[in-house]
Amino acid sequence: MELIIEQLTKTYGDKHALNQISFRVGEGIHGLLGPNGAGKTTLMRLLATLLAPTSGKASIAGVQLSEKAHIRRLVGYLPQDFSFYPGMSVLEAMDYLALLSGVKGRAERKRRIDDLLERVNLTEQRRTKVKALSGGMKRRLGVAQAMVHEPKLLIVDEPTAGLDPEERIRFRRLLGRFAEGRIVLLSTHVVEDVESTCERMTVLQKGNLRYHGKIGDLTKAAEGRVWTAELDRTEWERDRDRFPVLSAVPEGSGMRVRILADERPYAGAQQASPSIEDAYLCLMRKEESLA
Repeated sequence: MELIIEQLTKTYGDKHALNQISFRVGEGIHGLLGPNGAGKTTLMRLLATLLAPTSGKASIAGVQLSEKAHIRRLVGYLPQDFSFYPGMSVLEAMDYLALLSGVKGRAERKRRIDDLLERVNLTEQRRTKVKALSGGMKRRLGVAQAMVHEPKLLIVDEPTAGLDPEERIRFRRLLGRFAEGRIVLLSTHVVEDVESTCERMTVLQKGNLRYHGKIGDLTKAAEGRVWTAELDRTEWERDRDRFPVLSAVPEGSGMRVRILADERPYAGAQQASPSIEDAYLCLMRKEESLA
């Protein structure tokens, strides 16, 4: 099973929200990264048939986007600002959304809902009003509703935004379990989410495809460009704009900095192994310099 995107374009007047992007995604969790305005939300809404492309095409398990009714049976979508009916209980909300998703028969809806609530660890909250759930519980409930019609492609937009570290880890594990036998497209600003759950990733910037491939290959591209150095406060204040700074941590009377540079920036600087965040920032800097 594959998600295949070919020359997909979406324009608004003379602005390209997406500009002829093409890539393929197989089963598993696939990361989608990019700054605000990169085109991530446009891509997700196109795949969910909430928008129509200006040109190009895409298919999910061999079904073209133009077959909207069929595509909607194949796609589960959890947008960042998804909201439930606050006065309903978890069970009532799930049953109503399952009905809207085309799951016929009370017995079948009950079977699916019971299974999903157990998988997202919300069985004990089944009678709880949605408005009384914590942020993490609401995000887990969001995944459950997106999965209730058993889609082949699950699209989740910024699923860990606002969650504490423990809940973020729990949520990533949940997505990992749901990814078995299907495609999960994970759009996020949290690079750690991609690093912890994905083998492959796609990077968009200003509607253009900047990277598509294995995470390890992206980090290799940044090798030799990441340096660490210890600077005193005077050096730091003097040179803080001289190089792109990846991180700066106070240490004693000075600063320990992580710097992006093609050559050794200071006599005592040491090369460091790039993280995915380093590599992502390196890619963004490179593309900005070419723009």
